[in-house]
Amino acid sequence: MSCSRRDFLKNTFKTTLASALPLSAFRMLSPAEVKAYTGDSSIRWVFLVDTKKCVGCGLCVKACKLENEVPYDPPVTRTWVERYVLMKNGQAHIDSAFGGRDGFTESKIGENEIPTDQIAKGFFVPKLCNQCMKPACVQVCPVGATYQTLDGVVLVDRKWCIGCGYCIMACPYGMRFFHPVYKVAEKCTFCYHRITKGLKTACVQACPFGARRIGNLKDPNDPVTKVIMDERVAVLKDEYGTKPQVYYIGLDTNVR
Repeated sequence: MSCSRRDFLKNTFKTTLASALPLSAFRMLSPAEVKAYTGDSSIRWVFLVDTKKCVGCGLCVKACKLENEVPYDPPVTRTWVERYVLMKNGQAHIDSAFGGRDGFTESKIGENEIPTDQIAKGFFVPKLCNQCMKPACVQVCPVGATYQTLDGVVLVDRKWCIGCGYCIMACPYGMRFFHPVYKVAEKCTFCYHRITKGLKTACVQACPFGARRIGNLKDPNDPVTKVIMDERVAVLKDEYGTKPQVYYIGLDTNVR
């Protein structure tokens, strides 16, 4: 009986997993073995998030879902917004119901009602794939389905992905998930199909407050580059050494 290449790879890979071989036993295919490199080497796409401007409206999340065909049910998302409520006693309450797509209208987090007179600080933090310079997800993919373009964006080739989940487990930022329809690894791509045509990402275009911006780090005159080079910015989990390319203005130390 004949079977598709993908089915063959899946069955073969499952058999290998069952034998409990270490990851080092696999031969890692480079992206070049999968498909030709894409992108422009004169560009390094970079993202800038201003947490002081984000109001948690959720418009960015909705725009991303619509643009990239991300289902509402189950509530998976390529980008999301987290709400942080820091209390005077030092406690921190964090939530992101449905990825923050519907905004944050309730004064309680989960089952806990938050007494407003005890709040020391509250803010919102948008999150998305960090398009790392040294992406762990690319390193662990055993079939080369996850690859990095010449302009720095990490993509997933759905035709090659066998759904092993290694990339999802490897990402220290929790930015990946299984697409419930296509049954492959999914993530933010900086709307690569848009930015390579000179358009803004869907989330940047949808944000009415300018909390999200995208630019070219290799262009010294790019407004985003100027902010990153001249102002105080921070990245998430810098200690992992993946060199994330999503920079934050006003990032609180409680955010991880």
